[in-house]
Amino acid sequence: MAPEIDLPGPMSLIDNTKGQLVVNPEALKILSAITQPVVVVAIVGLYRTGKSYLMNKLAGKKNGFSLGSTVKSHTKGIWMWCVPHPKKPEHTLVLLDTEGLEDIEKGDNENDSWIFALAVLLSSTFVYNSMGTINQQAMDQLHYVTELTDRIKANSSPGNDSVEDSADFVSFFPAFVWTVRDFTLELEVDGEPITADDYLELSLKLRKGTDKKSKSFNDPRLCIRKFFPNRKCFIFDWPAQKKYLARLEQLKEEELNPDFIEQVAEFCSYILSHSNVKTLSGGIPVNGPRLESLVLTYVNAISSGDLPCMENAVLALAQIENSAAVQKAIAHYEQQMGQKVQLPTENLQELLDLHRDSEREAIEVFMKNSFKDVDHLFQKELAAQLEKKRDDFCKQNQEASSDRCSALLQDIFSPLEEEVKMGIYSKPGGYRLFIQKLQDLKKKYHEEPRKGIQAEEILQTYLKSKESMTDAILQTDQTLTEKEKEIEVEHVKAESAQASAKMVEEMQIKYQQMMEEKEKSYQEHVKQLTEKIERERAQLLEEQERTLTSKLQEQAQLLKERCQGESTQLQNEIQKLQKTLGKKTKRYISHKLKI
Repeated sequence: MAPEIDLPGPMSLIDNTKGQLVVNPEALKILSAITQPVVVVAIVGLYRTGKSYLMNKLAGKKNGFSLGSTVKSHTKGIWMWCVPHPKKPEHTLVLLDTEGLEDIEKGDNENDSWIFALAVLLSSTFVYNSMGTINQQAMDQLHYVTELTDRIKANSSPGNDSVEDSADFVSFFPAFVWTVRDFTLELEVDGEPITADDYLELSLKLRKGTDKKSKSFNDPRLCIRKFFPNRKCFIFDWPAQKKYLARLEQLKEEELNPDFIEQVAEFCSYILSHSNVKTLSGGIPVNGPRLESLVLTYVNAISSGDLPCMENAVLALAQIENSAAVQKAIAHYEQQMGQKVQLPTENLQELLDLHRDSEREAIEVFMKNSFKDVDHLFQKELAAQLEKKRDDFCKQNQEASSDRCSALLQDIFSPLEEEVKMGIYSKPGGYRLFIQKLQDLKKKYHEEPRKGIQAEEILQTYLKSKESMTDAILQTDQTLTEKEKEIEVEHVKAESAQASAKMVEEMQIKYQQMMEEKEKSYQEHVKQLTEKIERERAQLLEEQERTLTSKLQEQAQLLKERCQGESTQLQNEIQKLQKTLGKKTKRYISHKLKI
């Protein structure tokens, strides 16, 4: 289970100091420790509109984000509060409270646009907080949404980032929630009650016409509709009597408007239940370190004068994570081999089988932790490292076998060498005694377990080094004729040649096993890569289908509204014509009656 991060209170994530956006390194440390998926809720709006109060409620706290009690804006930059998600176990809720937009003290609102853009880029649910009603003034204040395509790039290709290419943005833009504070109107149209969502959709209807005034009216509405197909609206009554508003966070529940309490509870329930995990393109879930990387990438881009680019941010993150994924995979391989392998192994195939199991698991670890591995460069690096690790284990196995066999030979054959030095075999019949003793010791050596792959080679090397000793005993044995001695010499040579041929055969088998292992390793990489590509393709198709469906639904709605508008206009023209015809008919009948 991943450890929970529960900050006692908010902390600055991005400072806005003298018009410069600067990331707080302490906040990045907090994010880097969050291994759980994160649900990121950001709120923006005009200063002194009660944004912080809602965020404190989402955190389940009465105090936290500074509310302030004057016309002076309190929050500067973007503040962060990380708490365990109250409705999603093993998830962390990251709340982002932004400084008030259009603060009169700032004068230059350039940073407002960047704050707005960053809140969109970093969140999975984006809350826009306004006062009063959703009227043209509220829409005019939301001009930042029309600037998003000037502030954000969906991909690095030029010329694709516009309102008309909204599908590129929809794939990574958050859900949109509009909260309207101090709402005093009745939610009804033509005497019929409507929902807050209906109210939002009615407010987003476009005006017919292509003139400048119509364009100004339609632009923010069109952007909201195209960029945020997933929309929700909440309205809130006045929270309390005006004299209490300055100390809202200190009020007891009975001092608050009951309707307001219920509305806030409904808002919090919806946000906590429906806000999704922040994801990257392809459905890749974001955790703390990934969010940390996004924050750094975007702010660095802004500071350097570039536009934050989602594609570049994901690729930069992929570079970091794929490199880490290679290391995780290698660490897993080493851990598994360290637990499973006892050197020396009985034969090469035993080691290769253990390697293949550990390699398969290591590739699985890499596939799980990597994404957007362009040209499979990191997987190739992993394959090269795993091959080197395998070769290192083979070398260690060979050395362990050599050490084990050398120690065994020393232990088993040293008594025989001592007997030779003592001249026990330097007598008539001594050669046959020596050979018998030698065969017995060779049998004993062969019976020893886990000598490894060097067993025969080390033995033959040892016996070859003792050929002169064997030949000396043979030559001094007076019971053997010269012919018998020649036969023995040939016999020893034949045994040596047979042993050499066996070693050559074993080397060929080892070479064949290594070649087969390389092919199996390649096939395992291909197999797991193919499976991952299929999963990613399915996720991408699903994401594209959702995006396309949203776009088609929005286009259908726009077309429907246009048709309804044209139908209404046609009906009005028909009614005018009918009235005109009616008047003419009446005049005609009146005229006839007079005649």
